[in-house]
Amino acid sequence: MSTKALILGCAGQQLSEPELRFFRQNQPWGFILFARNIDSREQVLRLTDQMRECAGRQDVPILIDQEGGRVQRLRPPNWYFYPPGRVLGQLFERDNKAGQRAAWLHSRLIAHDLGEIGVNVDCLPILDVPIAGAHDAIGDRAYSHDPEIVGKIGEAVVEGLLAGGVLSIIKHIPGHGRSFCDSHHDLPRVDTALGELLETDFKPFSQLNNVGMAMTAHIIFEAIDKHNPATTSAALIEDIIRGKLGFDGLLMSDDVSMNALSGDYRTRTQSIFGAGVDIVLHCNGEMEQMSEVALVTPRLAGKALDRANAALRPLKTADKAEIESLREEMEGLLSPFC
Repeated sequence: MSTKALILGCAGQQLSEPELRFFRQNQPWGFILFARNIDSREQVLRLTDQMRECAGRQDVPILIDQEGGRVQRLRPPNWYFYPPGRVLGQLFERDNKAGQRAAWLHSRLIAHDLGEIGVNVDCLPILDVPIAGAHDAIGDRAYSHDPEIVGKIGEAVVEGLLAGGVLSIIKHIPGHGRSFCDSHHDLPRVDTALGELLETDFKPFSQLNNVGMAMTAHIIFEAIDKHNPATTSAALIEDIIRGKLGFDGLLMSDDVSMNALSGDYRTRTQSIFGAGVDIVLHCNGEMEQMSEVALVTPRLAGKALDRANAALRPLKTADKAEIESLREEMEGLLSPFC
């Protein structure tokens, strides 16, 4: 059976019978994990095994947000606590080479943790470039206020994850750094001129436009589309993301259940696909909402299917590494900032 253009979450630490039936019937392209789904390594591995079994695909994408700092679903005492992205940027500002090495180590070690539990995609790197006074939704998750530094660290993060057998999703394209509210709750608007956006917020995404997957921002950029956030704006997706930024990889929405989007779940989903997004993401595991989204989600086909297949091609077995020695090296490099 062909897959639907869906990435879905689940409610708990194992798939219920209704979830198993729903996933088998709808065949989502991928799944995503959150803190509510996580207890121990053994439990999460059983859950990801269930996901692979009901999808019937060993390489089914299983996503997680494991960034470091505030946003990491795997936490102590069962997992290592990684410093936030801003720490990597601080080191880079002092020593470019050391900063890139630390970023590679940071993501290579995260990839090791994910590999142990059957997760093969990390929603990382964050390529957002925050400005002074912006909402803390991004904050210290961002590597720097300098788009050049953000791009350089982003490249190292992608390489580190890939070395550990994990794929990257760049986010939040074309940029979330100028938001003065949290798109989980409200719809941000940005009135900055297009020329300035291309030189700042959009620049890291252009630099990493060869990465296979990207996640959209639920933000209105008034210079491009005064009425629709990037996720549902055909003008922004075609003219900016696909056009000026040159990104031709798999484009997925940020969570369709976030309050920045309006309308019921069928309307939101139809608007996302109508704008040219390849895959819709629904995170909270609520069955009623997932059912509404799935009803209007197409099977992956055409260019979207080509992009989905191409996005998974770099997936490989992790390289051999002495994990504890890499961890000691990272801690040594970052110790002045932690």
